[in-house]
Amino acid sequence: MQLPLKEFRGCVRDGRGVGEQQRSVLPTNGQMPLRGLHSRSSRRVDHTGAPRRHVRLAAAVSPPPAMPKYAQRSDFLQDSCSLTSTYSPEYVRQRALETPGSLFNVLVRVTDIAVSLGLFAGKLWTDRLTGQEDEPDIVKKRAAELRDTLTYLGPSFIKAGQVLANRPDIVREDYMNELCCLQDDVPSFPDEIAFEIIEEELGKPIDQVFSSFSERPIAAASLGQVYKAVLRETGEDVAVKVQRPGVEPNILRDLFIFRSLASLFDEFAQQRLGCRPELIVDEFGEKLLEELDYEQEARNIQEFYQNLKSDPTIKIPWVQSDLCGKRVLVMEWIDGIRCTDPQAIKSSGLDVGGFIRCGVVAGLRQLLEFGLFHGDPHPGNIFAMRDGRIAYVDFGNVAQLSQRNKQTLVDAVVHAVNEDYQSMAEDFIKLGFLAPGTDISPIVPALENIWTDSKGQSLASFNFRTVTSRFNELVYQYPIRIPERYSLVIRSLLTQEGICMTLDPEFHFLEVAYPYVARRLLTDEDPQLRERLFQVLFSDGKFQWKRLENLIMLAREGSGSSSKPGLDLSDTVRDAVRVLLLDERLRTQVIMALTEDNKLRVPEVMSVLRLVQDDIQPNKLIQDFVRGAPQLSRQVLLGWADKVLVS
Repeated sequence: MQLPLKEFRGCVRDGRGVGEQQRSVLPTNGQMPLRGLHSRSSRRVDHTGAPRRHVRLAAAVSPPPAMPKYAQRSDFLQDSCSLTSTYSPEYVRQRALETPGSLFNVLVRVTDIAVSLGLFAGKLWTDRLTGQEDEPDIVKKRAAELRDTLTYLGPSFIKAGQVLANRPDIVREDYMNELCCLQDDVPSFPDEIAFEIIEEELGKPIDQVFSSFSERPIAAASLGQVYKAVLRETGEDVAVKVQRPGVEPNILRDLFIFRSLASLFDEFAQQRLGCRPELIVDEFGEKLLEELDYEQEARNIQEFYQNLKSDPTIKIPWVQSDLCGKRVLVMEWIDGIRCTDPQAIKSSGLDVGGFIRCGVVAGLRQLLEFGLFHGDPHPGNIFAMRDGRIAYVDFGNVAQLSQRNKQTLVDAVVHAVNEDYQSMAEDFIKLGFLAPGTDISPIVPALENIWTDSKGQSLASFNFRTVTSRFNELVYQYPIRIPERYSLVIRSLLTQEGICMTLDPEFHFLEVAYPYVARRLLTDEDPQLRERLFQVLFSDGKFQWKRLENLIMLAREGSGSSSKPGLDLSDTVRDAVRVLLLDERLRTQVIMALTEDNKLRVPEVMSVLRLVQDDIQPNKLIQDFVRGAPQLSRQVLLGWADKVLVS
């Protein structure tokens, strides 16, 4: 019997294998005054009656943790960064079995899960007996039934299904496509219960904090629902997200069941399949509990705000942190056009092409500059503002990449644009897609075929979904695994490309992505990126003049997609001169490049100068050299003196 799960040859060996989505959306809706709401007595005693002042970016509600919010882990996670989480197997077990009747509830839940999944497995078995298991109509029907089964089983299974929808190393592609349609929308829970939860978290009646409050929730999902309100003190519109009652105990019970089952197969899976189900469940549980913690989400919003506040093309809502709690989040109301309505965006008069470029660059900045990126940028979480900015909501599902992984991603993009497939395969090892020591010789030509076929004759014909689909085939043929953080990256990029193609069917991802990366390599002052630039320009001991020209042309193409207009290479030239004066090895390489094959490379130099003549500001360059001359001279003399002393 061929189950929808593929053979686990590429399954994650270090536990980095899962992620999840939360789908809460914030459309506009009418509001009602608070006259009909009944005040309830406060159940919290740690609030004073003093009037609150509106602070958009105050400290988080809870005291700051002893360790950084985004701490680097030194264990099996291999240099990835982790958000703070309450998850641990012991914590889950304690919470799942904390009352005398808990064990009975667990047994009832196990029965419900076993019956639901057993019926589905029986249908798969019947299909195999009748020889119908691979017939397209039957496969499509069974995939839809799996989606319905997971929806019936509740939030934990919905989240698990959304994770598997982006794991080609675990699930067959036909089932993946159906799981992509998994929706989180469920009926709302009673407003009276929601208002009670809000007042418990606020420590005071609702009408003391808000002057109006929507009569019904604006949106409802499996983890919570959203209301629109107006702050009494400032008159500003806010979104109030409140957690569904009882959702945390139910999820903890399911996680306990998942991990108990995983422990039964852990040794078998390690010996036969090369992965540890326990660690996969642990990673899934950690991310899911992060999403349940609205205080963590408030900190995520603040982090995004700090990272992107200087970018005039991006809108990150402020969060009213003194009104947030574990189960309630109060943030700025985003009044824009949701990307679920592309026709409204097109008819609004916005520059659609400019908005698309803003979105792509915003995603790349999150990924490659800050490493902290939105893990669920589906159309309901992205808005087009009236002034052309792109706005994000729902920050419960975010992930972070380490500095090393960010640098390797930049390397991978550069190697792709230079068609250096050997280095691309080596990047796969650095990123964790391949185990250290893997023979990459058969993978190099496979990568070349995929990239060449997907890219076509030019960047204009490239489609990220196409190359991802082809890469999924590669996963079945080679021992490739997809670490959790990169499954989120892939999902994020695919989702954003899908939104862009809905707005403009002629959109091509690399037409924006490549120029952005080239621009960063040429203009960013990060020393590590400067080192990457030199690595790109020198290959096999020779200077790659064509690569330099390609980078300049690509960076100029991307000038209109950045928040800073135009391409200014003045700082790049200044830094290059400084490095040449201080780095004898690099200086020797450049001299060798200019005199390669015993002839002066005057034509190549003139070609580059013609390319950059409009991108350099001579006055700025001269001023920088004059200001930096004393310090630079001192560094050169010290380096010369050290060399003399050593000799």
